Amino acid sequence: MSYFIVLTLTGIASGMIYSALALALVLIWRATRVVNFAQGAMAMATTYIALAVIQATGNYWLGFVAALAGGLVMGGLAERSLVRWVEAGPPLNAVILTLGLLLVLEAVVPMIWGAQIRSFPAPFSIAATQVGGVFIALSPFNIFTILVVLSVVAALLVLFRFTMLGLRMRAAAIAPEIARLMGVHVGRLLTFGWGLAAMTGALAGLLVAPTLLLYPNNMDAVLVYGFTAAVLGGLDSPVGALVGGLAIGIALSFVGGYFGGDLETVGALVILIAILMVRPQGLFAHAAERRV
Repeated sequence: MSYFIVLTLTGIASGMIYSALALALVLIWRATRVVNFAQGAMAMATTYIALAVIQATGNYWLGFVAALAGGLVMGGLAERSLVRWVEAGPPLNAVILTLGLLLVLEAVVPMIWGAQIRSFPAPFSIAATQVGGVFIALSPFNIFTILVVLSVVAALLVLFRFTMLGLRMRAAAIAPEIARLMGVHVGRLLTFGWGLAAMTGALAGLLVAPTLLLYPNNMDAVLVYGFTAAVLGGLDSPVGALVGGLAIGIALSFVGGYFGGDLETVGALVILIAILMVRPQGLFAHAAERRV
Protein backbone atom coordinates (compact mmCIF):
# COMPACT_ATOMS: atom_id res chain seq x y z
CA MET A 1 0.00 0.00 0.00
CA SER A 2 2.82 2.41 0.84
CA TYR A 3 4.38 1.76 -2.60
CA PHE A 4 1.02 2.62 -4.21
CA ILE A 5 0.93 5.92 -2.30
CA VAL A 6 4.51 6.72 -3.28
CA LEU A 7 3.71 6.12 -6.96
CA THR A 8 0.56 8.24 -6.70
CA LEU A 9 2.39 11.21 -5.15
CA THR A 10 5.21 10.88 -7.66
CA GLY A 11 2.66 10.82 -10.47
CA ILE A 12 0.96 13.96 -9.16
CA ALA A 13 4.27 15.85 -9.13
CA SER A 14 5.26 14.78 -12.65
CA GLY A 15 1.67 15.20 -13.85
CA MET A 16 1.79 18.88 -12.91
CA ILE A 17 4.73 19.35 -15.29
CA TYR A 18 2.82 17.59 -18.08
CA SER A 19 -0.11 19.85 -17.27
CA ALA A 20 2.04 22.95 -17.76
CA LEU A 21 3.18 21.78 -21.19
CA ALA A 22 -0.35 20.66 -22.09
CA LEU A 23 -1.58 24.11 -21.08
CA ALA A 24 0.92 25.70 -23.47
CA LEU A 25 -0.37 23.49 -26.30
CA VAL A 26 -3.98 24.32 -25.42
CA LEU A 27 -3.34 28.08 -25.41
CA ILE A 28 -1.89 27.99 -28.93
CA TRP A 29 -4.63 25.65 -30.17
CA ARG A 30 -7.32 27.97 -28.82
CA ALA A 31 -5.66 30.99 -30.44
CA THR A 32 -4.69 29.70 -33.88
CA ARG A 33 -5.88 26.08 -34.19
CA VAL A 34 -2.26 24.94 -34.53
CA VAL A 35 -0.60 22.10 -32.59
CA ASN A 36 2.84 23.49 -31.78
CA PHE A 37 5.18 20.49 -31.94
CA ALA A 38 8.10 22.86 -31.29
CA GLN A 39 6.79 23.69 -27.81
CA GLY A 40 9.12 21.20 -26.11
CA ALA A 41 12.18 22.43 -27.99
CA MET A 42 11.29 26.05 -27.18
CA ALA A 43 11.07 25.11 -23.49
CA MET A 44 14.43 23.36 -23.74
CA ALA A 45 16.05 26.46 -25.31
CA THR A 46 14.69 28.78 -22.61
CA THR A 47 15.96 26.41 -19.92
CA TYR A 48 19.46 26.75 -21.41
CA ILE A 49 19.00 30.54 -21.18
CA ALA A 50 18.10 30.14 -17.51
CA LEU A 51 21.16 27.98 -16.87
CA ALA A 52 23.43 30.54 -18.55
CA VAL A 53 22.00 33.34 -16.37
CA ILE A 54 22.26 31.24 -13.19
CA GLN A 55 25.89 30.37 -13.93
CA ALA A 56 26.71 34.02 -14.67
CA THR A 57 24.94 35.55 -11.65
CA GLY A 58 24.67 32.69 -9.14
CA ASN A 59 21.01 33.60 -8.65
CA TYR A 60 18.39 30.94 -9.50
CA TRP A 61 15.48 33.36 -9.59
CA LEU A 62 17.16 35.64 -12.13
CA GLY A 63 17.52 32.60 -14.36
CA PHE A 64 13.88 31.69 -13.69
CA VAL A 65 12.67 35.13 -14.78
CA ALA A 66 15.04 35.15 -17.78
CA ALA A 67 13.62 31.82 -19.00
CA LEU A 68 10.03 33.04 -18.72
CA ALA A 69 10.89 36.30 -20.48
CA GLY A 70 12.79 34.35 -23.14
CA GLY A 71 9.75 32.14 -23.69
CA LEU A 72 7.47 35.17 -24.03
CA VAL A 73 9.76 36.73 -26.64
CA MET A 74 10.44 33.46 -28.47
CA GLY A 75 6.75 32.59 -28.74
CA GLY A 76 5.86 36.07 -29.97
CA LEU A 77 8.64 36.02 -32.56
CA ALA A 78 7.63 32.55 -33.77
CA GLU A 79 4.07 33.70 -34.38
CA ARG A 80 5.00 37.07 -35.87
CA SER A 81 7.83 35.92 -38.15
CA LEU A 82 6.82 32.35 -39.08
CA VAL A 83 3.31 31.17 -38.25
CA ARG A 84 1.52 34.28 -39.49
CA TRP A 85 2.72 33.64 -43.04
CA VAL A 86 1.17 30.17 -43.22
CA GLU A 87 -1.89 30.39 -40.95
CA ALA A 88 -4.15 31.32 -43.86
CA GLY A 89 -3.11 28.19 -45.77
CA PRO A 90 -3.94 24.52 -45.16
CA PRO A 91 -3.61 23.49 -41.45
CA LEU A 92 -0.89 20.99 -42.35
CA ASN A 93 1.43 23.84 -43.36
CA ALA A 94 1.56 25.22 -39.82
CA VAL A 95 2.11 21.73 -38.36
CA ILE A 96 5.05 21.12 -40.69
CA LEU A 97 6.40 24.56 -39.82
CA THR A 98 6.41 23.76 -36.08
CA LEU A 99 8.15 20.44 -36.79
CA GLY A 100 10.78 22.35 -38.75
CA LEU A 101 11.20 24.80 -35.88
CA LEU A 102 11.67 21.84 -33.53
CA LEU A 103 14.51 20.49 -35.69
CA VAL A 104 16.14 23.92 -36.01
CA LEU A 105 16.12 24.53 -32.25
CA GLU A 106 17.50 21.07 -31.46
CA ALA A 107 20.30 21.74 -33.97
CA VAL A 108 21.12 25.32 -32.96
CA VAL A 109 21.13 24.87 -29.17
CA PRO A 110 24.02 22.31 -29.18
CA MET A 111 26.02 24.70 -31.38
CA ILE A 112 25.69 27.40 -28.71
CA TRP A 113 25.84 25.48 -25.43
CA GLY A 114 27.14 22.03 -26.41
CA ALA A 115 25.33 18.68 -26.50
CA GLN A 116 26.57 17.20 -23.22
CA ILE A 117 24.14 16.36 -20.43
CA ARG A 118 24.09 19.07 -17.77
CA SER A 119 22.71 19.24 -14.28
CA PHE A 120 20.21 21.99 -13.50
CA PRO A 121 19.78 23.46 -10.01
CA ALA A 122 16.51 23.40 -8.10
CA PRO A 123 15.44 26.27 -5.82
CA PHE A 124 14.36 23.80 -3.12
CA SER A 125 15.48 20.35 -2.01
CA ILE A 126 14.48 17.41 -4.23
CA ALA A 127 14.80 14.96 -1.31
CA ALA A 128 11.68 13.47 0.31
CA THR A 129 10.00 15.63 2.95
CA GLN A 130 10.16 14.44 6.58
CA VAL A 131 7.11 15.24 8.75
CA GLY A 132 7.13 14.00 12.35
CA GLY A 133 9.64 11.27 11.66
CA VAL A 134 7.71 10.05 8.58
CA PHE A 135 9.06 10.54 5.07
CA ILE A 136 6.54 11.75 2.47
CA ALA A 137 7.27 11.01 -1.17
CA LEU A 138 6.96 14.68 -2.08
CA SER A 139 10.02 16.88 -1.95
CA PRO A 140 9.87 20.62 -1.27
CA PHE A 141 10.58 21.09 -4.98
CA ASN A 142 7.60 18.82 -5.86
CA ILE A 143 5.36 20.95 -3.61
CA PHE A 144 6.72 24.10 -5.27
CA THR A 145 5.94 22.54 -8.68
CA ILE A 146 2.35 21.75 -7.70
CA LEU A 147 1.72 25.20 -6.25
CA VAL A 148 3.23 27.13 -9.16
CA VAL A 149 1.31 25.17 -11.82
CA LEU A 150 -1.96 25.56 -9.91
CA SER A 151 -1.23 29.29 -9.63
CA VAL A 152 -0.66 29.53 -13.40
CA VAL A 153 -3.93 27.72 -14.15
CA ALA A 154 -5.82 30.01 -11.75
CA ALA A 155 -4.19 33.11 -13.27
CA LEU A 156 -5.11 32.03 -16.80
CA LEU A 157 -8.70 31.33 -15.77
CA VAL A 158 -8.94 34.82 -14.27
CA LEU A 159 -7.32 36.32 -17.38
CA PHE A 160 -9.71 34.68 -19.83
CA ARG A 161 -12.91 34.93 -17.78
CA PHE A 162 -12.69 38.23 -15.90
CA THR A 163 -10.45 40.65 -17.84
CA MET A 164 -11.00 42.71 -20.98
CA LEU A 165 -7.70 41.44 -22.40
CA GLY A 166 -8.83 37.84 -21.99
CA LEU A 167 -12.20 38.66 -23.57
CA ARG A 168 -10.46 40.20 -26.58
CA MET A 169 -8.11 37.21 -26.88
CA ARG A 170 -11.07 34.84 -26.90
CA ALA A 171 -12.84 36.97 -29.51
CA ALA A 172 -9.71 37.08 -31.68
CA ALA A 173 -9.38 33.30 -31.53
CA ILE A 174 -13.05 32.39 -32.06
CA ALA A 175 -14.19 35.02 -34.55
CA PRO A 176 -11.21 37.03 -35.84
CA GLU A 177 -13.06 38.81 -38.65
CA ILE A 178 -15.84 40.02 -36.34
CA ALA A 179 -13.24 41.02 -33.73
CA ARG A 180 -11.41 43.11 -36.35
CA LEU A 181 -14.65 44.87 -37.28
CA MET A 182 -15.09 45.76 -33.59
CA GLY A 183 -11.63 47.33 -33.42
CA VAL A 184 -9.72 44.48 -31.80
CA HIS A 185 -6.05 44.17 -32.86
CA VAL A 186 -6.24 40.47 -33.69
CA GLY A 187 -2.65 40.15 -34.88
CA ARG A 188 -1.20 41.61 -31.69
CA LEU A 189 -3.37 39.39 -29.52
CA LEU A 190 -2.37 36.26 -31.45
CA THR A 191 1.28 37.23 -31.01
CA PHE A 192 0.70 37.74 -27.29
CA GLY A 193 -1.14 34.41 -27.09
CA TRP A 194 1.82 32.56 -28.60
CA GLY A 195 4.17 34.37 -26.23
CA LEU A 196 1.99 33.49 -23.25
CA ALA A 197 1.92 29.85 -24.31
CA ALA A 198 5.69 29.71 -24.83
CA MET A 199 6.18 31.28 -21.39
CA THR A 200 4.03 28.53 -19.86
CA GLY A 201 6.09 25.94 -21.76
CA ALA A 202 9.28 27.56 -20.45
CA LEU A 203 7.93 27.04 -16.94
CA ALA A 204 7.53 23.32 -17.71
CA GLY A 205 11.14 23.20 -18.91
CA LEU A 206 12.36 24.81 -15.67
CA LEU A 207 10.35 22.39 -13.53
CA VAL A 208 11.44 19.22 -15.30
CA ALA A 209 15.16 20.01 -15.70
CA PRO A 210 16.30 19.39 -12.07
CA THR A 211 15.14 15.75 -12.22
CA LEU A 212 15.43 14.98 -15.95
CA LEU A 213 18.71 16.92 -16.44
CA LEU A 214 19.31 19.24 -19.38
CA TYR A 215 20.30 18.24 -22.92
CA PRO A 216 19.11 19.26 -26.40
CA ASN A 217 16.24 16.76 -26.67
CA ASN A 218 15.35 16.40 -22.98
CA MET A 219 11.81 17.66 -23.63
CA ASP A 220 10.93 15.21 -26.45
CA ALA A 221 9.31 12.62 -24.18
CA VAL A 222 7.74 15.35 -22.04
CA LEU A 223 6.15 16.81 -25.18
CA VAL A 224 4.61 13.40 -25.97
CA TYR A 225 3.20 13.17 -22.45
CA GLY A 226 2.01 16.78 -22.52
CA PHE A 227 0.35 16.28 -25.91
CA THR A 228 -1.37 13.12 -24.63
CA ALA A 229 -2.58 15.08 -21.59
CA ALA A 230 -3.92 17.88 -23.81
CA VAL A 231 -5.78 15.40 -26.02
CA LEU A 232 -7.16 13.58 -22.96
CA GLY A 233 -8.48 16.80 -21.40
CA GLY A 234 -9.59 18.32 -24.70
CA LEU A 235 -7.43 20.66 -26.77
CA ASP A 236 -9.87 23.51 -26.05
CA SER A 237 -9.86 23.27 -22.26
CA PRO A 238 -7.25 24.71 -19.82
CA VAL A 239 -8.91 22.80 -16.98
CA GLY A 240 -8.78 19.68 -19.15
CA ALA A 241 -5.04 20.23 -19.59
CA LEU A 242 -4.62 20.25 -15.80
CA VAL A 243 -6.75 17.15 -15.26
CA GLY A 244 -5.24 15.36 -18.26
CA GLY A 245 -1.70 16.07 -17.06
CA LEU A 246 -2.48 14.70 -13.61
CA ALA A 247 -4.11 11.59 -15.08
CA ILE A 248 -1.19 10.93 -17.42
CA GLY A 249 1.36 11.56 -14.66
CA ILE A 250 -0.31 9.12 -12.26
CA ALA A 251 -0.91 6.50 -14.97
CA LEU A 252 2.70 6.62 -16.19
CA SER A 253 3.97 6.49 -12.60
CA PHE A 254 2.06 3.23 -12.12
CA VAL A 255 3.33 1.87 -15.46
CA GLY A 256 6.92 2.74 -14.57
CA GLY A 257 6.62 1.52 -10.99
CA TYR A 258 4.94 -1.82 -11.66
CA PHE A 259 6.12 -2.69 -15.20
CA GLY A 260 9.40 -0.78 -15.66
CA GLY A 261 10.40 2.74 -16.66
CA ASP A 262 11.14 1.71 -20.24
CA LEU A 263 7.43 1.11 -20.81
CA GLU A 264 6.31 4.62 -19.84
CA THR A 265 6.48 5.95 -23.41
CA VAL A 266 4.58 2.88 -24.64
CA GLY A 267 2.01 3.49 -21.91
CA ALA A 268 1.51 7.07 -23.10
CA LEU A 269 1.08 5.85 -26.68
CA VAL A 270 -1.51 3.27 -25.60
CA ILE A 271 -3.43 5.92 -23.64
CA LEU A 272 -3.32 8.31 -26.63
CA ILE A 273 -4.66 5.65 -29.01
CA ALA A 274 -7.39 4.69 -26.54
CA ILE A 275 -8.48 8.34 -26.18
CA LEU A 276 -8.59 8.86 -29.94
CA MET A 277 -10.69 5.71 -30.37
CA VAL A 278 -13.14 6.31 -27.50
CA ARG A 279 -13.44 10.10 -27.09
CA PRO A 280 -11.29 11.96 -29.64
CA GLN A 281 -12.63 15.36 -28.58
CA GLY A 282 -11.28 14.86 -25.03
CA LEU A 283 -12.99 14.74 -21.64
CA PHE A 284 -13.59 18.47 -21.24
CA ALA A 285 -14.28 19.51 -24.84
CA HIS A 286 -17.22 21.83 -25.28
CA ALA A 287 -20.03 20.21 -27.19
CA ALA A 288 -21.90 23.46 -27.59
CA GLU A 289 -20.78 26.53 -29.50
CA ARG A 290 -18.46 28.72 -27.48
CA ARG A 291 -19.63 32.13 -26.34
CA VAL A 292 -17.48 35.22 -25.97
